[in-house]
Amino acid sequence: MTTVTLIQVFASGVATGCVYGLVALSFVLIYKATGAVSFMQGELLMLGAFVVLALHEAAGLPLGAAVTLGVAALAACGALLERTVLRRTLGPAHLTALLLTFGLGMVMRGTVGAVPAASHAMHRLPLPFAGASVRLGGATLAAEHLVVIAATALLAGALTLFFRRTRAGLALRACSENAGVAALMGVSVAGMHTLAWALGAGLAAVAGVLLAPVTFIHPNMGLVALKAFPAAVLGGMTSLPGALAGGVFIGVVEALAGLALPEGMKDVVPYLLMLAVLLLFPGGFAAGLRGRP
Repeated sequence: MTTVTLIQVFASGVATGCVYGLVALSFVLIYKATGAVSFMQGELLMLGAFVVLALHEAAGLPLGAAVTLGVAALAACGALLERTVLRRTLGPAHLTALLLTFGLGMVMRGTVGAVPAASHAMHRLPLPFAGASVRLGGATLAAEHLVVIAATALLAGALTLFFRRTRAGLALRACSENAGVAALMGVSVAGMHTLAWALGAGLAAVAGVLLAPVTFIHPNMGLVALKAFPAAVLGGMTSLPGALAGGVFIGVVEALAGLALPEGMKDVVPYLLMLAVLLLFPGGFAAGLRGRP
C-alpha cells in the first residue's frame, strides 16, 4: 500500500464519513429533543436529493436556488409531519414513534419508486465540480470529496453558532437538557419539538445533496442511514459533536477495511464497531460530552 493510495482512500473515507455524520446528527438532534428515534432519516435524505433534482431539472431553477428551496422544503416537511402525525405519538411509548417513522419512510420510498422517471434511471446533480480532481502532492483527490468535507465543516460551524448564539438554539438546548425546567422558563416545548424535527429533516436533505455527487440519486440511496445510525451510537446518541466524529470515524475505517480486507467485509465494519461500543462503552465514545450539543 503506497502513501498516495492511503491518502486517496483516507480522503474518500472522510468524505463518506461526513455524510454519515450529517445523518447521524439528524438522528441525535431529534433524539435529544424528543426522546424518539427516527427511522425515516434515510428516506428524507433520498427525498431531499430528488426534490433538489426536480427543482433544478424540471422547474429550471438555478442549482443554488434549487438546493436552498429543496432543503427548506424538507425542513418544512419534517415540521409538518411532527405537527400532524408524530406529535401524538411522542411520550412514554417511544416504540410507537419509532414504528411510525419506519412506516413513513417506507411510504416515502415507495412513493418515489412509483414514479417511472425516478425508479427507471440513475440521476446525478449536474454540479460544476463533478468529475473534477485536485492534485495534492502525488495524490489525485476527487473534487467532490473535498467539497463534501468543506461543506460539512461549514455546516458544523453554522450549527455551533446557532446553538450558542441564537435564542432558538439556546431554547432547543434547554429543552434537550430538561424539558420541564425549560417550560417553566417560558420555552415552548412543543415548538422546540417541531424545530428539532425540521432541523433533522433539513440535515438529512443536505446529506442527500452532498451524497449526490459521490453516488447516483436513486430511491434506495437512503439506505446509507443504516450506516449513519452506528455513528450516532458511537457518539452516545446524545452528543452532536460525537455523532459527527463517529460518522467520520466509521467512514475512514470502512474505507481502509475495503482496501485491506476481502470484498464485502467493509459493509460489516460499522455494525461491528456499534456492537463493540454497545458492549464496552454503553455511553458511547462521547459520553464525556453528554448533554452538550
